[in-house]
Amino acid sequence: MAWIVALIAVVVAVTAVVRSQNAARDANVAWARVELAERQAKAADARTTALTDEIRQLAQKRIPAAALALSHPSAPVPGLREAAEVDGGSARLLTEAVQAARAAVIEERQRVDAAARAAMRGTSAKIQSLLNQSQQLLHELQHEYDDPRILQLDFRNELALRRTQATAVLCDAWPGLARQNSPLVEIVLGAQSRVAGYERIKVANHLRDEWLAVVARAAEPLAIALAELLANATAYSHPDTDVQVTIQQSGGRGAFLVVDDAGIGMDDDALERARALLAGPSEVLLTELGDPPQTGFAVVGRLVVQYGLSCHIEPSPFGGMRTILRVPAHLLTVLEDDRSLSALAPKPVHAHTATTAAAEPETAAEPETAAEPEPAAEEGNGLPSRRRRAPRPAPVRSAPAATPAAPPPLRTPEQAEASWAALQQGTLSGRSAPAAPPEAQHHDDKDGQDDRNDQGDDET
Repeated sequence: MAWIVALIAVVVAVTAVVRSQNAARDANVAWARVELAERQAKAADARTTALTDEIRQLAQKRIPAAALALSHPSAPVPGLREAAEVDGGSARLLTEAVQAARAAVIEERQRVDAAARAAMRGTSAKIQSLLNQSQQLLHELQHEYDDPRILQLDFRNELALRRTQATAVLCDAWPGLARQNSPLVEIVLGAQSRVAGYERIKVANHLRDEWLAVVARAAEPLAIALAELLANATAYSHPDTDVQVTIQQSGGRGAFLVVDDAGIGMDDDALERARALLAGPSEVLLTELGDPPQTGFAVVGRLVVQYGLSCHIEPSPFGGMRTILRVPAHLLTVLEDDRSLSALAPKPVHAHTATTAAAEPETAAEPETAAEPEPAAEEGNGLPSRRRRAPRPAPVRSAPAATPAAPPPLRTPEQAEASWAALQQGTLSGRSAPAAPPEAQHHDDKDGQDDRNDQGDDET
């Protein structure tokens, strides 16, 4: 019986050992599970904290930076702060949130910009109509009164009209003025007259065809584009420097208008942006033009796209910038020479040189004749006196063929200004003088009308 008892005791002992081992193993497994659960909870807490931080950064930094980068491409847009702590799905969702916010901002800006353009188009059309009516009224007043302030008011009205036209063009509206086929040199003069610093602009005409003209549909757009370039050149250069404008003609490539200034120039970023605007991007938002908006290059870019022009800007040898505006050949034509150009239009350089060289020998061989009288001359009492023109001898009919006379000397703008000043001073003095006898008054009025007609032709 003793061995049975011993066997039972051994079995009991083995069973107890096995149970204790199982209990220890279960305890270790349970402890491991607890540790794993704690680690998983800590990792989840870390991921939640990291994701919370990323969401906070998304709302406070990433989305505002992405919206700012739409207007300033050089502005940095931050990425994920702790990419290792955020899983791939969460990181992808955060990136998609930034892209969705960016698309929403772009869509809203386009909607607001379209509404602003529509409002500005309507306003510009009304203002432009009123300015055109004011311009017509001022022209009528210039024929009735000799007050020089009317000319100053007309010039300021022209400046306001140019700004209104530029705004309309920027808002995809029609320039608002229809013209006929116009000589290229007169378009340059018209653009010069729309700029505040017009007296600093010097035009050099190098055209081979003096009657080279721009077709009607592109005449006014070209004048607007050139006026914007001239305004930019005069605004960003010293008032004591000149702005050089060169008109050139190049065979089948059309004509070139080269504008050189001695201004402050541009840095690389500004030059790159200017070239992008002059190339005519598909869309330019008004909010991207600065505050206050700088619309000059944007207006030229819109006209370049709409009418087939091209414009390039580069550093100028004069120290500032050089802008080259090209008019393609299909926008050019040649007018008949039965009409006269503006008296202020510069003659082609080569033609003027040849005419001067041919006229010098003939002038030296002719006998000295009575000089043409000046428009008005002041006497000792300060009042202007009119000189009668000497009668010209009748041509001899028996002569086989008369040698063509040399063309009269060209009048400079300074001479034209002096003539106008003398005429105005004489008119004011005549109005303040006592009334003359009827016959003399009638005769003087006739002569005065002739002089006014001459001055009107020069102005035209």
